[in-house]
Amino acid sequence: MDNDISTLTEKILKDAQIEKDEARFLTTLNGSDVYKLFSYANSIREFFRGNFIDLCSIINAKSGACPEDCSYCAQSTHYNTKVDVYPLISEYRIIERAKEAKKNGARRFCIVTSGRKIDNPDEIKTIATWITQIRDIGLLPCATLGLLREEDLYTLKEAGLNRYHHNLETSEAFFPEICTTHTYREKVKTVKKAQELGLSVCSGGIFGIGEGWEERIEMAFSLRDLDVDSIPINFLNPIPGTPLEGMGYLNPIEALKIIAIYRFILPDKEIRICGGRNVAIRTLQPFIFLSGADGLLIGDYLTTQGRNPDDDLKIMEDLGLRW
Repeated sequence: MDNDISTLTEKILKDAQIEKDEARFLTTLNGSDVYKLFSYANSIREFFRGNFIDLCSIINAKSGACPEDCSYCAQSTHYNTKVDVYPLISEYRIIERAKEAKKNGARRFCIVTSGRKIDNPDEIKTIATWITQIRDIGLLPCATLGLLREEDLYTLKEAGLNRYHHNLETSEAFFPEICTTHTYREKVKTVKKAQELGLSVCSGGIFGIGEGWEERIEMAFSLRDLDVDSIPINFLNPIPGTPLEGMGYLNPIEALKIIAIYRFILPDKEIRICGGRNVAIRTLQPFIFLSGADGLLIGDYLTTQGRNPDDDLKIMEDLGLRW
């Protein structure tokens, strides 16, 4: 079995892409072969991405009252989750959190808002002002603002937006199982609009929502076809009141196996581990990097608490990684 993983690794290091059947083979690995998979994924990361870990931090700049019905989300009006609901926060809070993120080692800072999209011109102008200020602090500004119009993306780019984040969430076939109020094709269209404007794009998904390995592979290959720059990997943290509240957590080894297989499929892309890693990966946090990741969301998430950034920085320091 080691020879099969080694052969695939050698193929990737020679700048060739693996096929879906080869990716499916990787999903069948278990026992000690899984740790070999991690090791080879780590070598692929080192070859294509080096030992630099791209750190980002986010702020929930507008919370709750979302009309969409994504089945994992605490901010949907379709579910009774008792999440905080508030409009756009103040400029002071944005700048304060951005400065804190930079102090904690973040390179990027992302403004996130709930809802289908930001469609109020005044709110777009406000966010554009924040983006300029975030850049002036010395951070790369990112934004997660939903299914934005092209003209609004252009306004934000002119203000200094570096990267637009918009997840596919899962495979096209499985998407209707988790959301019915917008479509997978609308998501793909948003990603392409951002790319056409010259923005870097961050797009990935959430795992542990009832999908299987086939859906995970399909999404990875869709992301490869879209040629996005960064792939955020989130794990379900079941929120009481949502349809997925009883789903439970992924096993840490399965979560790490997802990271490793995504590194094989997307060898030269940023693979960023984000929400839910506390509950899915638990005590195996160092393996995030040892299984192929080169990006990390530090600090708190949107509606749940994250890890102490100092703990993450210490892990990276102990592993000889840079950020």
